[in-house]
Amino acid sequence: MILRKTTLIAGICALMCTTYSPNVMAAKTSSFPPAVQQSRRITGEIHDASGALIGATVKEKGTTNGVVTDLDGNFTINIKPGATLIISYVGYKTREITVGNQSHFSIELKEEGHNLNDVVVIGYGTQRREAVTGSVANVRGDVLNEVAAPDAARALQGRVAGVLMTQTSSQPGAEMQIRIRGQRSLNASNDPLIVLNGIPFMGQLSDINPADIKSMDILKDASATAIYGSRGANGVIIITSGNGKMEAPATVSYNAYVGFKKIFHKYPMMNGKEFSQLRKDAGMFQNTVDESDDVNTDWQDLFFKTGITTSHDISVAGGNRGGSYSFGGGYYHDGGVVPTQGFTRISLHGNLDQIVGKWFRFGLTTNNSYRETTGTQLSIYNVLSMSPLASPYDDKGNLKRTINMPNDNMYVLTKDVVDNLKDVWLDENKGFGSYNTVYAEVKCPWVDGLKYRVNVGLNYRSNKEGTFTGTGVNSTTATTPNTASVQQDVTRNWAVENIITYDKTFAEKHQINITGLYSAEQTRFERTYMSSKSIPAEYFQYYNIGAADGEISVDPNKQDYWQSGLESWMGRIMYSYDNRYMISAALRADASSRLAKGHQWHTYPAISAGWNIQRENFMKKFTWIDNLKLRVGYGETSNQSISPYSTLGALSIRPYNFGPLSNGYARGYYVSTLPNEDLGWEYSSTWNFGLDYSFLNGRINGTFEYYIQNTKDLLLGVALPATTGVSSYTANIGKTRNIGFEFSLNGIILDNHNGWNWSAGVNFYQNRNKLVALASGAKEDVDNRWFVGHPIDVIYDYKKIGLWQKNDPYLDILEPGGNVGMIKVQYTGTYDANGKPTRKIDADDRKITSMEPDLIGGFNTTVGYKNFDLTVIGAFQIGGKLISAIHSANGYLNMLSGRRNNIKVDYYTENNTGAKYPKPGGAMSSDNPKYGSTLGYFNAGYMKIRTITLGYNFDKLKVVKDFGINRLRAYISVENPFVFFSPYKNECGLDPETNTLSNNSGTMAVTMEGYTGAHTLPVVGYNTPATRTFLFGLNITF
Repeated sequence: MILRKTTLIAGICALMCTTYSPNVMAAKTSSFPPAVQQSRRITGEIHDASGALIGATVKEKGTTNGVVTDLDGNFTINIKPGATLIISYVGYKTREITVGNQSHFSIELKEEGHNLNDVVVIGYGTQRREAVTGSVANVRGDVLNEVAAPDAARALQGRVAGVLMTQTSSQPGAEMQIRIRGQRSLNASNDPLIVLNGIPFMGQLSDINPADIKSMDILKDASATAIYGSRGANGVIIITSGNGKMEAPATVSYNAYVGFKKIFHKYPMMNGKEFSQLRKDAGMFQNTVDESDDVNTDWQDLFFKTGITTSHDISVAGGNRGGSYSFGGGYYHDGGVVPTQGFTRISLHGNLDQIVGKWFRFGLTTNNSYRETTGTQLSIYNVLSMSPLASPYDDKGNLKRTINMPNDNMYVLTKDVVDNLKDVWLDENKGFGSYNTVYAEVKCPWVDGLKYRVNVGLNYRSNKEGTFTGTGVNSTTATTPNTASVQQDVTRNWAVENIITYDKTFAEKHQINITGLYSAEQTRFERTYMSSKSIPAEYFQYYNIGAADGEISVDPNKQDYWQSGLESWMGRIMYSYDNRYMISAALRADASSRLAKGHQWHTYPAISAGWNIQRENFMKKFTWIDNLKLRVGYGETSNQSISPYSTLGALSIRPYNFGPLSNGYARGYYVSTLPNEDLGWEYSSTWNFGLDYSFLNGRINGTFEYYIQNTKDLLLGVALPATTGVSSYTANIGKTRNIGFEFSLNGIILDNHNGWNWSAGVNFYQNRNKLVALASGAKEDVDNRWFVGHPIDVIYDYKKIGLWQKNDPYLDILEPGGNVGMIKVQYTGTYDANGKPTRKIDADDRKITSMEPDLIGGFNTTVGYKNFDLTVIGAFQIGGKLISAIHSANGYLNMLSGRRNNIKVDYYTENNTGAKYPKPGGAMSSDNPKYGSTLGYFNAGYMKIRTITLGYNFDKLKVVKDFGINRLRAYISVENPFVFFSPYKNECGLDPETNTLSNNSGTMAVTMEGYTGAHTLPVVGYNTPATRTFLFGLNITF
């Protein structure tokens, strides 16, 4: 603790001291002796339209005197008076500049053809793409914002091979699940590390306005991520926010769009006629007094509404000779199709970068957001399961409070009901996040290319969730007491990074970069929670829980506090010869407070190499090849994302059945989790092989990757027998493996051919995941659905092979008491000498089925004609398994009994024996058809058009230029317009992407057995339905 506090104070002091350094100030007034003044000192920076160019060559014409720009695009050169500078860079047009009396230059180079030498952020520095030896993908901010998305994760869907964005909730403001090259861990986190402006990010991606993002760089293999040590095992996403440009006039940008969204497809529930026939075919229930065969109520039409989405962003950016700035703000609101559901974000960002004298530089970035999510308490089960034979209105035309159905009284839900109850039925989640980085950088006057930088990150995030359900609300009993709860989460984080960098080019062809790092950080989390019943005045909502007349609960299991720290050393060296041969080596050591003493430190090596074959002499004749680089890398990382006190075990509280009633009985403590003093790191090692290619002056380019990743010493909660008196302990047990390939191809098909432009890109990948080992040599953990030799995510269930038909043999043996038309599952037991089964179907007949797709990918294309542009972005998946909880027994929407409304399915009757779904009223299990879980498995393949955008640029119109407008573009866009080749969509019309998790009791009637604890799966449940959105937008810069 003392060490970490000392590090924080030292970092801040170093920052302050360098800001007021007298040596730095003296640099402004120092003069050179006459002998030195025979040559002039010229400084400057080289950039393109996107930012600084690293490694650009600056030469004095007619001499061998030359330098190369550093990591910030800056250069310093001594030249003779009146000399001319020649500036060159691969992929750009060479420029000649006569120096004259000017001593500082800001030079912009124009692309020659289609530049592929983008600068990518690799962690603690930047590098030209041509020199990168690890697996790094870059997505520019303007590409992200081709999709009007609420957050960067949704904008990134399908854009990068090997990066899977999975929807785990379809409600407004919900976060995406991000997986880079598959899953590795069972209990520990599989989420990648997010780095914002150089500092590890402790918030959520929805905290960041996508319009504020300049670029996202995704580090995928361990040779690239090992520099982040214990947090790099799951990949790293580096986000760089926008900044201004030096010596650029102030520009103001305003971007806005407004749109409306409708349901992509209603849930396919039966109408009145179909449900009436189902009830007759099942023969189990009769109409109640509230139902009639003459009624046909569409409860979804009465409930769902049109959602409104709006976004406004304004920013100002510019700079002077010594600095740059960028400030802006944004407002985003996403109104859901479910009444009262919505997400609002207000964001503010700022960036300041200033050079002081010749050697010193400082700056800061700040990203702040207020966010509010509402309406998450609403479950649409009542809407879907309500009988279509019942009218919502009584004889006087008033809305009924409840509907009487054969076995249920159900609360009436319509959009009018929900809107009228918005003040007494609510679930609000309000939060604020502030993420700040301050840095100072000093160049060494005596050693060219050597500099020291200190980064200080100060971050804060709060989240307050309040719920209130008024008296009788959402209850069939009008007098049910009201309830309220409030939960407050606060996270604080600081980080200090001390970085020394030496970057130098020798003899024009030898480039070396050496980086050293020492860092420390600390995170503190606090949670408080309380609930109550019978608030005396309902306008109190959840704001005065202590005033409740009924029970007031402060559950100790819902309070939390933890503190964790990380201390790190890192060294990295990168060398390149003539941009032909490249090698990079790194070593990082981390110490984590989350692990046991003696196991807290670990060291992570990484090495990678590249060979640009195109630069060899024997390739010179192949002038159509711009770049052909082979890469190979190996690295080690680890994972320590577990509860900070897992090594200590845990005590829990248990109430006894004695003691004074006034105190709620006596309570005692017991050991619920054993300590583990040997708990250590979860290790991953990765081999990566890559090929980067570029042809025809950059018009065709892409990558191919193949990787093998092994993870061992999995951090796993091990269950213990009840006889031990302890439920579990955390240990390093188990192994996993991921093997896969990735491919991307981008091309310029037409380049201003008679006013036409056309570009296109496609990427796809495959990942094969395997659980290699479990605890104590066990082959399976059935309770958590983990099986050695299979992927982590599998289906463990009976295999449906059809329906029992009249002439099928052995029905009486395999299914005693069964009936024709019931689900027929595969028998895996033995047979006697006569070929008869020797037992009935039982749990031993369950099978393991992989859910892994054969391929996942994305595609995009943009066609332009003069001032028009049309962009189409899509995604696809081939194979794999999708779990639809609404079709299976978990959803209680496919009971086929007539008790409640049913999903519209093709079910068995004597006149329809070839049906897919079983006979209504047949063999049952827990109110559902026997083996009803097998009805929810579908082929997960699809091709989806995510976005179609048509825009027009008014930039060239004289009236636009007369108003001083540099850019004016209007566009219309439709999101999620089409889905093709989806067996799931073809059957029920629904979007095939998942919308919930298997343990979410609010989106399915019964959570999925085996997938509710340590192991959860993304599935389709009755969550907020997928939508199709229509937008109109405007981009203005002046």
